Amino acid sequence: MYIHLGESISINDTTVIGVFDLENTTIGQDTRMYLNRMKKEGRAVEVSAEMPKSFVVCMENGEEVAYISSISVATLKKRAKTLF
Repeated sequence: MYIHLGESISINDTTVIGVFDLENTTIGQDTRMYLNRMKKEGRAVEVSAEMPKSFVVCMENGEEVAYISSISVATLKKRAKTLF
């Protein structure tokens, strides 16, 4: 099944490693460094031009990809629950 992250981006739920709240996780330097590295390596996808609220880390073709979404973690969680 697929989870819609916003705009025209949907991801396969089997590829999801984790869903993270940007406000809470970017307090730590490690998370900021991780997201900066992902952007530099071209493995971060900004789903929307709106204010980002979450990021979803997936494993696609053997590589981590971070999707930065304007949809809250709570909403993504609800969307994932409807799949099961």
